[in-house]
Amino acid sequence: MSTDRDRDAVDAVYVVGVGIHPFGRHEGVTAMAMAEHATRAALADAAVTWPDVDLAVGGSNVSGKPDTLVSRLGLTGLSFVTVRNGCATGGVALATAANALRAGDADVAAVIGFDKHPRGAFNSDPSSYGLGDWYGRTGLMVTTQYFAMKTRRYQYEHAISDRSLARVAVRALRNGEASPTAWRRTPLTEDEVLAAPTVNAPLTRSMFCSPSEGAVALVLARGDRAGDMCERPVRLASVALRTRRFGSFEVFSPWLAPEPYHSPSIDAAAAAFAAAGVDPSEVAVAQLQDTDSGSEVIHLAETGLCGHGEQEKLLAEGATEAHGRIPVNTDGGCIANGEPIGASGLRQVHEIVRQLQGRALGRQVPAAPRIGFTHVYGAPGLSACAVLTV
Repeated sequence: MSTDRDRDAVDAVYVVGVGIHPFGRHEGVTAMAMAEHATRAALADAAVTWPDVDLAVGGSNVSGKPDTLVSRLGLTGLSFVTVRNGCATGGVALATAANALRAGDADVAAVIGFDKHPRGAFNSDPSSYGLGDWYGRTGLMVTTQYFAMKTRRYQYEHAISDRSLARVAVRALRNGEASPTAWRRTPLTEDEVLAAPTVNAPLTRSMFCSPSEGAVALVLARGDRAGDMCERPVRLASVALRTRRFGSFEVFSPWLAPEPYHSPSIDAAAAAFAAAGVDPSEVAVAQLQDTDSGSEVIHLAETGLCGHGEQEKLLAEGATEAHGRIPVNTDGGCIANGEPIGASGLRQVHEIVRQLQGRALGRQVPAAPRIGFTHVYGAPGLSACAVLTV
C-alpha cells in the first residue's frame, strides 16, 4: 500500500538537466540557434533526447515564437506552451512546467528561455501596459528613471549609502569575471563604479545591467523518474507568482502612493518559502533580480533575506560574497550577464542548480549548500520566486 510520503515523492518536481548559451553579443547567431544550443545541452546533461520530453514551455520577449523550436529539435507532437511576462518570463515558464508535472500531465518537461535584444535601452509601448501615449512622450517609459527614483527613496528611508550600491556592482563584476558564460568580465573598483557616468542619480552606468543575448534550458522530471536521470537531482521545492497590490510602486506606475509600502516580491517570496517549509535564514545561496544595484539592495529585504536597512552592514562585511553568509548572484547576476529577458530568470535557476550540485561554472559556494532561492521581477509589477533543495 502506498503512503502519503510515497505519493509526495512521486509528485515532487526535480531539475535533472541544465544548459546555457553564453550571454553577451553574438553577431550572426540567431536567438533560435542559441535556444537550440541551450536545449541540447540540457538534454545531454539529463541523458535524455527530445522524444523523451512530454511537455515544453518556452519564453521570449522579442525573438520569435518559442514553440517553433520544434522544427529544430524534433516534430514529436508534444505540447508546447509559450509565455511572455517581461523580466519574470523565466519564472512563469518554470511554474507552468512544474504545475503540469505535479498535475500528472507529463513526466518530463523542458523549460526554455531566450532573447536577442538590440543595443540600447529597452523600448516599450505605453499602450501595452494600459497607459496613454503621453506617458511615453514625457520619457517615463525609460525604466532607468523608475529604478533610480525607487532606489533614492529607499536610500533615504533606510540609510543606504551610494557606496553600498557600488559594492553590489563590484561583487557582480568580480563574479562575472570567474563565470565563463557571463558577458561583462572586467572587474572594477568601488571608486570606478561611483565615477562612471551617471544615468539617473544615484545610479551610474556601471550599476546597471544592459539588454543582451543568450539562452537557458532546463529539464524537469517527476520524482519517480528523476533518480534514474540524474545522479544528484535538485528538488524544485516551490515556485510562486504574485502581482502588485494597491500601494506598490512598480515599473510604469503613473502614480506613487505615500503608503503602505508593498511589492509583489514580498508576496511571492513569502509564498515560496511557506510552500517549501523553508525559512529565509536557511538559504545558502540566492539569485536576486539586479536590474541595477539599487534593485538588488531592495530585493534583499523584500524577499526576507535580511531586514530593511541591514544591507549597509551586510555589503560592507562581504556577507553576500560567494564565501559569505548569504552568497548572492554568484554568476554575476544581470549586471555581469546582461538581460536577455526570456532567459534571465532561467539563468538564475541554472546557477542555483549547479551550486547545489557542487559544479558551478564560476565561483562555487563552499560547505555544500543545500537550499537555494531565486527571485525575478518584471514589468508592470510581477514577481516569481522559487526554492530549490538537495
